[in-house]
Amino acid sequence: MPVKKLTEGFLLSIKHFIKLDFGLLLISTLKWLLISAILGGIIGSASALFLETLNWATNYREQHLWIIAFLPIAGILIGLAYHYWGAAVVKGNNLLIEELQSPKNVIPLIMAPLIFAGTIITHLFGGSAGREGTAVQIGGAFADQFTKLFKLKARDRKVILICGISAGFASVFGTPLAGAVFGLEVFVIGSLTYSSILPSFITAIIADYACKSWGVGHTHYSISLVPEMNSINLLLSLGAGILFGLVARSFSALNHGLSSLFSKIKYPPLRPFIGGLILIGIIYLIGNTRYIGLGIPVISESFVQQEAYYTFAIKLFLTAFTLSAGFKGGEVTPLFFIGATLGSFLSFFMPLPVGLLAGMGFVAVFAGAANTPLACIFMGIELFGTSSGIYIALACVTAYLFSGHTGIYRSQTIGAPKHLLLKRHQFLR
Repeated sequence: MPVKKLTEGFLLSIKHFIKLDFGLLLISTLKWLLISAILGGIIGSASALFLETLNWATNYREQHLWIIAFLPIAGILIGLAYHYWGAAVVKGNNLLIEELQSPKNVIPLIMAPLIFAGTIITHLFGGSAGREGTAVQIGGAFADQFTKLFKLKARDRKVILICGISAGFASVFGTPLAGAVFGLEVFVIGSLTYSSILPSFITAIIADYACKSWGVGHTHYSISLVPEMNSINLLLSLGAGILFGLVARSFSALNHGLSSLFSKIKYPPLRPFIGGLILIGIIYLIGNTRYIGLGIPVISESFVQQEAYYTFAIKLFLTAFTLSAGFKGGEVTPLFFIGATLGSFLSFFMPLPVGLLAGMGFVAVFAGAANTPLACIFMGIELFGTSSGIYIALACVTAYLFSGHTGIYRSQTIGAPKHLLLKRHQFLR
C-alpha cells in the first residue's frame, strides 16, 4: 500500500478521534474525576476516623483486660442492632458483591454506622477480627448514595460501587494500587471489569491521600533479605504457595461451616452472645491476648523471628469462630496474621529468609481466601518493595489456584474457572 494512502488513513483516524472519541472520553474523565474526588475524600476521611477509633479501642482493651469478660454482652448488643435495624445489610460484603452482579436496590446508608460500631465493639471487648470488611462496607454504602445524588444511570451504579470498595480498601491499608485492583477483581472469580479501571484508580488514590492527610499512619513491614531467584527457590516458592492456598481454603471452609452451625440458633442476637461466652473460655485457656484483635504486634514479630507451628492455627480458628458467631469486622488482617506466621514457621523447613516467607504468606493466604491474586501482588509490592515481587507473585498465584473456588465471599461468581480440573470436578469447589 502506498505511503500516501497510509498517511491519509492515519490522518482520517486522528480526525475522527478528535471529533468524537476524544470529546466523549474527556467529558467522562472529568465527570469521574469530580465524583472520585468527592467520594475519595469522604471515604478516606471516614477510614481515618475508623482507624483512629480502632487504635483507641485496641489500646484501651490491652490496658483494661477485665473488659474482655463483657464480650458476650457486647455480642448481644451487636446482634440486637443488626436484628432490629440492620436486617437489610447483615450480609455485609456479600451484599455489595450481589449488587455489583445484579443491581437491584441502593445500599442502605445505615450499613456504614452499624458496621463501624459493630467492629469497634468487637475489638474493644476482645473479638478476633479485622478491619477490611468495615472499610469496604463504609465505602460501598457511601458510594451508592451518589447514585441518587448525581442521578447516575444503571450502568454507572456498578462503577460507583467499585469505586467505593476500592476507596475503602485502599485507605484502610495505605495501598492505593491494591485497593483499586481489589475493587475490580473481587466480585467475579477470574475476571476484571476494565470499564471501571480509571474511576477505581482515581478514587483509591484520592481516598488514600485523604486518609493520610488526617495524620493517620499505617503499619510498615519490611523484608530485609531477598535471595536471587533460581530453580530451587522457584520450587520452594511454589511449594509455599500450595500450603498458603490450602490454609486459605481451610479458613474459608471453617468459616462457612461454623456459620452454618451458628445458624441453628434461631434467634440471631443469641449467636454472638453464646459465641462470646465460648471465646472468653478459649482466651482464658490460652492465657494471653496475642490472638485477639488485629494481632499486628505478632505480624510484625513474624518478619524477624520464627513463629511456633500452632500460632497461625489458633488465629485461624479464633477469627473464623468470632465472625461466624456474628461479631463484626473483616477477615483480611487476620489472614495477614495467619499467612505471615505460617510463612515464618515454614522457614524451619525451607531455606528461605524468614522475613521473605512471612511476606509471601502475608499476601498469599489473603489471595487464596479472597480470590484476588492481582490485588495481592500489587499489595505485596506496595508494602515490601519490588525486590520481592517475583516471590510474592509466585506465592499469590499458586495460593489462588490451590484454594479452589471456595472463598470468604460466598456471593462471588465464577467468571472463568481457575483450572480445567476445577471445572470438571465439582468436589474441588
